[in-house]
Amino acid sequence: MPKMTFIVPDGSRREVEAAEGSSLLEIAHDHGLEDYIEGACEGCMACSTCHVIVADDWFARLPPPSEEESDILDLALGLTPTSRLGCQIHLTDDLDGLVVRVPGEHRDMRGG
Repeated sequence: MPKMTFIVPDGSRREVEAAEGSSLLEIAHDHGLEDYIEGACEGCMACSTCHVIVADDWFARLPPPSEEESDILDLALGLTPTSRLGCQIHLTDDLDGLVVRVPGEHRDMRGG
């Protein structure tokens, strides 16, 4: 199983294993990180609450974002040149070791 690392806002690193083909949003929720990566639209690309920042050395390995993803990312707080939606990145063996940072602020669609 491929591994990846989430860097949460306090700087701590959470290395996790996940089934190939799982989205980063699904992986985050499977590993108790839903407080950091909400996914209010449940992965249908209608919000920006699964915004992650991909480590520079990994960004070029990802397929480019669709025009729709780029439009939704415009709603994200703390947008960077390597920002992506976690629901649109699926872990593969080629991405074994992927590192993403979770922004310190996001739009909480749950009202909390």
